[in-house]
Amino acid sequence: MGFDREHIVMLPMIAKGHLIPFLALAKQMQQKTGLTITIATTPLNIQYLQATISSTSSSSNTQSHSNNFDINLAELPFCSSDFGLPPDTENTENLTLKQIGDLCAATVNLEAPARRLILDIIEKEGRPPLCIISDMFFGWATNLAKSSGTVNVTFTTSGAYGSAAFMSIWLNLPHRFTALCDGYFTLPGFPDRSRFHISQLHHYIRAANGTDSWSKFYQSQFSLSTTESFGWLCNTAEEIEPLGLEILRHYFRLPVWSIGPLIPKDSLKNSSTSDSRVSRQPAEKCMEWLDSHGSDSVVYISFGSQNTISETQMIELAIGLEESGRAFIWVIRPPVGYDMKGEFRAAWLPRGFEDRMCKSKKGLLVHNWAPQLEILSHKSTGAFVSHCGWNSVLESLSQGVPIIGWPLAAEQAFNSKMLVEEMGVSVELTRGVQSVIVGKEVKRLIDLVMDKSGEGGEMRKKAGEIKAQIRAAMREEVEFKGSSAKAMDDFLETILSARQEHKSIIG
Repeated sequence: MGFDREHIVMLPMIAKGHLIPFLALAKQMQQKTGLTITIATTPLNIQYLQATISSTSSSSNTQSHSNNFDINLAELPFCSSDFGLPPDTENTENLTLKQIGDLCAATVNLEAPARRLILDIIEKEGRPPLCIISDMFFGWATNLAKSSGTVNVTFTTSGAYGSAAFMSIWLNLPHRFTALCDGYFTLPGFPDRSRFHISQLHHYIRAANGTDSWSKFYQSQFSLSTTESFGWLCNTAEEIEPLGLEILRHYFRLPVWSIGPLIPKDSLKNSSTSDSRVSRQPAEKCMEWLDSHGSDSVVYISFGSQNTISETQMIELAIGLEESGRAFIWVIRPPVGYDMKGEFRAAWLPRGFEDRMCKSKKGLLVHNWAPQLEILSHKSTGAFVSHCGWNSVLESLSQGVPIIGWPLAAEQAFNSKMLVEEMGVSVELTRGVQSVIVGKEVKRLIDLVMDKSGEGGEMRKKAGEIKAQIRAAMREEVEFKGSSAKAMDDFLETILSARQEHKSIIG
């Protein structure tokens, strides 16, 4: 493939769960082709990407922004206070739901600085970028690409099923216009057997009527992303999401390249533990603790980097964990309504809980952050209580770890539905932060999943099969190239052909 002097510009949504997959995609494409790649985002998110790159690079060379990555990072000016947001608000972390909505609406204002960046590239290089790869939330990038003489490719950092469900719900709001039978409704693009339930919708989706600010943002951006894009890239593998990919391709009538999962290839080796060298103290503590427990004996609990649960739910989860008698690692943060980065209070847990767990070596409570992929890849980890964010789902499945789902926001409930109904690798504990859970149900589901006989054993077997499918999809050997590796090659060849066709037309 002739990629000499070609340039790709990437425009990720300003949220950490989107920035990291974009960075992983940039790295993968650059290493494969030698393309010039520029990731454009706001100044504080540039700092976050720089820190992420530095922490994963073995090189100490900081002359370029990307150390041993040959990736450019370009700033798109953004002043959050212009949009009624707190100062220096440049991603969704620690924001209220209303503030997240305001931030999403404000991202359309990134089009103007992005346009200036593209014009600068055209002036310096004498031609437009090969393509613009934009987030599914940035439908405005399709207009930018057309006016700049290039094509736009939409990248969804989520899975195919979750992305298709999230878009179809926002574009159709079917729960408002169809008669609900016991709370269930059908979703355009999905087979009738895949009925959805009103409880799987966050309350702000339930309240949407097409004229509210959320509807206006999502409907305008998704309409452009699904009708004006050259095609889609999806962070999944062909073998693990056949239904989701079929829906994306047929309902939205788009070419879709499944090029995932975008997780470190080191973690996909055929061993039970990770070789990743994480020097931070919490990582060492977690690994030492896991080393002292038997295979598949530990439950790992984490709700992602931006989520937490209510105080009542936290207490019941702790009760259920203790009653189960299973060893666990719990990444814990202050509950809903408190500063997630603030001091943790013992009153948010049953009296003496943390001390008892520490003394008995049954439980390790890790505050704020833990090395998730290292924990999931450890031989001692047997189940994952998860919010079902797609990055977490991929990390868990890549290690063959079954899931106990507790979706909280975004498309997580749709991911959870797919994990239960299509993959058979998960059970769902509850949904959202307003639901009522009891310790006995926590214990019951933990016992079910951790038991290697019966349903738990079948879930573990299916998770192991998906682990093998993920590894096969990512293989790059000369004698065997996996489906995701082939999809990446096909995508790159297709956009290069589109460039050459455009040249012949205007030449």
